[in-house]
Amino acid sequence: MKKPVIEFVNFSFKYRAQAKPTLNNINLTIYEGEKVLIVGPSGSGKSTISNAINGLIPFKYEGDVSGSLKVNGKETKDLSIFELSNMVGTVLQDPDGQFIGLTVGEDIAFKLENDCVEQEQMKEIVREAAKVVDIDNRIDSSPHRLSGGQKQRVSLAGVMVGDANILLFDEPLASLDPATGKTAIELIDKIQKSSNKTVVIVEHRLEDVLYSSVDRIVVVDNGMIIEDSSPNKLLCSNILSETGIREPLYITALKYAGCEIKPELKPEHITSLEINKCKDDLNKWFEDREEEKIKDNDEIILELKNINFTYNNKKDTLKDVSFKIHKGEMVSIIGRNGAGKSTISKLICGFYKPSSGEILFKGRNIDKDTIKERAEKIGIVMQNPNQMISKTMIFDEVALGLKVRGVPEEEIKEKVFETLKICGLYELRNWPISALSFGQKKRVTIASILVINPEVIILDEPTAGQDFKHYTEIMEFLCELNKKGVTIIMITHDMHLMLEYTNRAIVLSEGMKLMDDSAANVLTDEKIIKEANLKETSLYQLAVRAHLSNPREFVKRFIDCDRRIRKI
Repeated sequence: MKKPVIEFVNFSFKYRAQAKPTLNNINLTIYEGEKVLIVGPSGSGKSTISNAINGLIPFKYEGDVSGSLKVNGKETKDLSIFELSNMVGTVLQDPDGQFIGLTVGEDIAFKLENDCVEQEQMKEIVREAAKVVDIDNRIDSSPHRLSGGQKQRVSLAGVMVGDANILLFDEPLASLDPATGKTAIELIDKIQKSSNKTVVIVEHRLEDVLYSSVDRIVVVDNGMIIEDSSPNKLLCSNILSETGIREPLYITALKYAGCEIKPELKPEHITSLEINKCKDDLNKWFEDREEEKIKDNDEIILELKNINFTYNNKKDTLKDVSFKIHKGEMVSIIGRNGAGKSTISKLICGFYKPSSGEILFKGRNIDKDTIKERAEKIGIVMQNPNQMISKTMIFDEVALGLKVRGVPEEEIKEKVFETLKICGLYELRNWPISALSFGQKKRVTIASILVINPEVIILDEPTAGQDFKHYTEIMEFLCELNKKGVTIIMITHDMHLMLEYTNRAIVLSEGMKLMDDSAANVLTDEKIIKEANLKETSLYQLAVRAHLSNPREFVKRFIDCDRRIRKI
């Protein structure tokens, strides 16, 4: 019988600054060699559970603790954070908060240096770990010069080199492109199976984690565990939708087609699905659907013409990139980490100047416009909220753009409160930003741009770190803005977002434009998927497995149906 390595018994925790406990009588046992996924909406307490396991509670986050928590049979309250770090290796959601070394190699080696590993042996271990996570070509680079996905790989390599028998991953997919996220899940699975380490994953992207099997899924809501079961059992219940957690897209498609999700259907993964039990329903639903016609607007609001850009006269980051954005469009820019997506946004906003080429706004070259002048027309929400925040309090941060524009105080208050409500932050309006999670900080930065009401909004990973409820609230608000004529450009790794909300996707790879087409066409093109490090949607896989006449059309029909149901 496997021994327990993590044991919560009637465990409760209340942060010092809060009136009510975040965790209420948690009872949870995780056994040696298990892989357990913890899911739940923002504020449910799932991150607090992970912080208790790795010792951030109570060593960083102080508060009142009751009940028992044992790691490897020892009460955590009797251990130091150093002792816990030798038992639990952690990859944080925000990689910037985890870097120690001046180079990638130094950062990966940090644990080995603490353990006084001989230098030549240390270098070999670091090289092997870096190679496994595909970061060996940047081993001498500064971690802070890497893309979000590259930073996450460095963090992953850093925990791999240690001897901790428990690996804890706090939203490991948040900054990764689809194919790299898939690789990360495969890597975590490989480490777990080869080493028999216990793996605990806290993640919003349920379907992506289920690419590799997990033993159990623990659902947390309102500080309590409301479900602890196998993936098959959970996917057959309504618990995910009731708690605001996104179910896999192929499960939603099966439900739209009238299929009843039962354990004998084996719904845990698209490849294990007993497709013959629902093939007829899928075919009937597909043949009966009518395609929704999308109205095009011919007015071009933004155009990039033959843009080239090079950092520090080194390798070209962008090579002859051209595309047009029409007024009122909602467009995705997608591609692998380091493809040049964020660079394009910085060029549009004037943070960088192109090496050659033109950027036109409503047909006028904006090369001579200052950053401030461009900001009146084009708002940007960066991927990392810490790069945008300058105020201490939430209200002040969201109000800043209005204050510098001389908006009257009463109008500022009204607009800020309205925007905070839409972004799910109104109840926190008097909080300091330092008390927020990474996902909540992200919403603050989105609110600070939305409140200004620009003509074009560029969002770099707008839903990273958001649970499905807040993800949906933000996206539906953006859709409402879009219906009023605001043009939305989203740089994203989230293929669900691209499929559900944008009619068009611009695909980049190695600084070049590969494709400019509908989201459905992009994610059903095997060549583009491979070149751009994307991932085939499970909707397409479902259609292929069901032998539908036109899998690509099936994806389009699903999108049309989904938008009608959600009234987008």
